[in-house]
Amino acid sequence: MADKFRSIVFDQSRCLGCTHCMRKCPTQAIRVRDGKAYVNYDRCISCGNCVRACPSHAITTRFDTFDILNGYKYKVALMPSVFYAQFPHINEPELVLNSLHNIGFDYVFEVARAADMLSLLKREMFIVGDVKTPVISTVCPACVELILTKYQCLRDNLIDDLPPLLLAAKMARDEVKKLTGLKDKDIGVFYLSPCPAKVRAIKSGSYSQTGDLNGAIAVSEVVKKLNLVDIKDVVIKDEIKASQMGIAWSTSGGEASNLPNIRQLAADGIDNVVSILRELEDGKLSNIDFVELHACPGGCVGGVFNVINTFVAKSKIHSLRRTVLQNKTNTTDKIDKPISYYKIPWKWQTTDLYTLDKKLPVALQKMAEVEKILKKLPRKDCGICGSPTCRALAEDIVQGKATESMCLVNRYFDENNKTD
Repeated sequence: MADKFRSIVFDQSRCLGCTHCMRKCPTQAIRVRDGKAYVNYDRCISCGNCVRACPSHAITTRFDTFDILNGYKYKVALMPSVFYAQFPHINEPELVLNSLHNIGFDYVFEVARAADMLSLLKREMFIVGDVKTPVISTVCPACVELILTKYQCLRDNLIDDLPPLLLAAKMARDEVKKLTGLKDKDIGVFYLSPCPAKVRAIKSGSYSQTGDLNGAIAVSEVVKKLNLVDIKDVVIKDEIKASQMGIAWSTSGGEASNLPNIRQLAADGIDNVVSILRELEDGKLSNIDFVELHACPGGCVGGVFNVINTFVAKSKIHSLRRTVLQNKTNTTDKIDKPISYYKIPWKWQTTDLYTLDKKLPVALQKMAEVEKILKKLPRKDCGICGSPTCRALAEDIVQGKATESMCLVNRYFDENNKTD
C-alpha cells in the first residue's frame, strides 16, 4: 500500500528505461513510461529481483542505519546464519559472532536457534499428521507475499508457525528481560537482514504485527562497520548455541532436510518459485508433503544485501556445518513451551490486487474489453511498449493507463501497410 515502508526505491535520474527490471518482476509491478521505470508498490513484494537486473544501478534499497540503536538502553542483534558466510577467510565462527559486541550490540542471538526449535516442531507436526498438505514454509516473506496477492488459493497451505526471525525476536526478548530485568521499551531488537523483503516485513508488513522487532540493518552495512574493527581485538564472550539443523536453513533445501521421511520439495530463485506455485495451484504436486520456497537464488545466502558471492557463501555454510558443528547437538533440544508460543498470533490475509474492478459486473465488462484488445495485439510479449506482456498492455489500456498506439510492433506494420 502507499503508506507502507518502501524497501525498494527507483532513482529516475539514473534510469535508462531499458525494461530489464520490468521483465524480471514476478508480480508485473513495474512499467516503463516516457523512458523511465515506475513501480506499483501495491504489487511489489520486495523480492529484489529488479535490483539484480538493473544495469545502471537505478534501483536502490532502504533499511535502518546504526543511529537507530541510540534509542534503546540495551541493543540486541538477531544474527542470521548467512552472516557467518560473509567472512569466508575466518575459520572460527565464534569470532564473527562476538565481533558484533564491538560495534554497539549488547547481546547477540542466533536466528538459527529459533530454526532449531521450528525444525523440532515440524517433525512433531508431521508425526501427528494433522496438517493440510502440501504444507508451504513461510521462511521467505517475499514468497508469502506472492502467495497472498497472486496465488490466494494456497493461503491455507501456509504453515502457521512463526517464521524463525519472529520466533528468534520473541526468544531473545524473553532471555534479555530475564537477564537484565529491563522492560520491553528499553530493549531494542534488530535484525541483520540479507534481503529487502525482510526489511519491509519488519517495518510495515506481517512481521511488524508482533512488536518484538525494532528495526533491520542490512548485512552489507554491518560488514562495512566490522571492517573498521580489528578481528584480533574480539573477545570471545558467547559460544555458538545453534546446531547444524538451524544453520542449514540459510541455504535452499536446508529447512526441508530436517524433515526425514517426508516427501519434500525446495525451490529457490523467484522464477522457479513462480513455476512451483503455478503447479501447486493446478493441483499437480499433491504427492508432496512439504514445500520450501526462497525468492533469492540459493536461499538466504543469495540475498542482495549480502557481500559475498552466493556460491562462496553456500560453500562456507556447508563447511561450517560439516567441520565446526558436526558434533554439536541442539542446545534447546526439546519444546519446553506451549505450542501456542510458536504459532503466529494472526491469520494470513490475502490482498486482491489483480481484479480489474471491485464491482463484479464492471470487472466482467473490462475483462471482455481486454480480450477484444488482446486480439489486436501481436502477443509477442516483447515489452517494447513499456508493459511486461501484451495482456498487461491490454489491461493498462482498459484501465486508462496506456493506449493502443504504444504497441510499436503494430505501429510498424500499420506504417508499412500505408506506405504500400
